[in-house]
Amino acid sequence: MGEAQEVQPHIPGQEAKEGTPTEHSNVANQPIALQQKNFSWWLRIAIFTFFLLAGQTVATILGRLYYDKGGNSRWMGTLAQTAACPLIFLLYFISPLNNPPTKDINSNSPSTLVLLLIYIIFGAFLAANSTLYSLGLQYLPVSTYTLICASQLGFNALFSFFINSQKFTPFIINSVVLLTISSTLLVFHNDSTESKHVSKRKYVIGFTCTVGASAGYALMLSLVQFCFRKVLKQENFKVVLDMVFYPSLVATLAILVGLFASGPWKGLRRDMEEFELGKVSYMMTLIWTAIGWQVFNIGSIGLIFEVSSLFSNVISTFGLPTVPVLAVFIFHEKMDGLKVIALVLDMWGFVSYVYQHYLDEHKCKTEINNVCE
Repeated sequence: MGEAQEVQPHIPGQEAKEGTPTEHSNVANQPIALQQKNFSWWLRIAIFTFFLLAGQTVATILGRLYYDKGGNSRWMGTLAQTAACPLIFLLYFISPLNNPPTKDINSNSPSTLVLLLIYIIFGAFLAANSTLYSLGLQYLPVSTYTLICASQLGFNALFSFFINSQKFTPFIINSVVLLTISSTLLVFHNDSTESKHVSKRKYVIGFTCTVGASAGYALMLSLVQFCFRKVLKQENFKVVLDMVFYPSLVATLAILVGLFASGPWKGLRRDMEEFELGKVSYMMTLIWTAIGWQVFNIGSIGLIFEVSSLFSNVISTFGLPTVPVLAVFIFHEKMDGLKVIALVLDMWGFVSYVYQHYLDEHKCKTEINNVCE
């Protein structure tokens, strides 16, 4: 994937590439153990990828459905992105994911105060970012919203270069440029043909908030990766769950304070009564939106832990084209020429990055074979 070696300590075979001569000998003498580790690693990658893609698609579609059918509270849309964090406790007991810790990268674990500061900072960051995403989803068609969100891969590549020692190759640069252009094209998109009309001012606000949220989320992913490698320094799934649960809990509390302190909670009953699909559908829409976002977060953070923040963003970008296609059938949005061009550029940028990953994987396997021989 064109990344520095220290950013990918969990890629199968990476230990052989980075180890001492003694470790090289161990790899050569234990091919069965290596195969078992490869299978376990790929299983976790497959599970996290499924969580990310399924959660992202369901949460985005239902989040837009809330606004499309009469929901008007951006606070509820924001709260739905973090409120289901208590469900994460169930995952502490799922054995296929909760692999035992193999080692500490460094025996000096961070203090409780350091962990508390990390969770509070990321939680505040998540609350602000969720608010921006909620505004973007409220004012933009879901197809436009998801295509703009693809720009976070470009932002993440930039932040990873400075924070995570990400290497830039021609294919990664090409991917970043294409994704940036595809998002920029949507600035000139005419919103008049969409199912839900908004003013030009609100469209600009929604566009700006979505771009800002994409940049903020990309920065947060890079910082999470930095914390995994340089601060937390542990290799077990509990660390992943902690990084999802505690910031989400802090963000939920912050959003609830904002909701009750600013007064919009007084209009929640009316918001429920005016929902076109009824009160039960109103609650189920918000509940499943919240669950979808937590499933997405687990998959996203898990892929950061196993590979890198940039890889997690690439998988997220891969799933984005699903949402605009579904929006055509669910919300009757129009896929005009400009959106199609943006979608093609998104896919081109994604394929460019995946090809770089293929080249790196092929090089890694070649080096492992040379060591085994």
